[in-house]
Amino acid sequence: QVQLVESGGGLVQPGGALKLSCTASRSIFNFSNMGWYRQAPGKQRELVARITTAGTTNYADSVKGRFTISRNNAKNTVYLQMNSLKPEDTADYYCNARDHLDYWGQGTQVTVSA
Repeated sequence: QVQLVESGGGLVQPGGALKLSCTASRSIFNFSNMGWYRQAPGKQRELVARITTAGTTNYADSVKGRFTISRNNAKNTVYLQMNSLKPEDTADYYCNARDHLDYWGQGTQVTVSA
């Protein structure tokens, strides 16, 4: 079992930046994948970015070149740096940890609006 706590969401203008953090209650070293997902109102939850233990990353096409995922195993934390934010990035963002099970945080809201 693990608890994931996200932080860093908020209101930002188009073109702005935010950095999300996800801190786990125990070591993340053994999670094969750590990721960020998002869910906009009326839409399904979708993968934003994922990073493996080896540091391999993959991104949704809609965020490539704008978002960067990283992990600090020593701090049990995964980050999502979001630059050049667009209104369509508005959503609740959820942290995910995966071993043989999926674990989810409670989510943090990101609103991109002028």
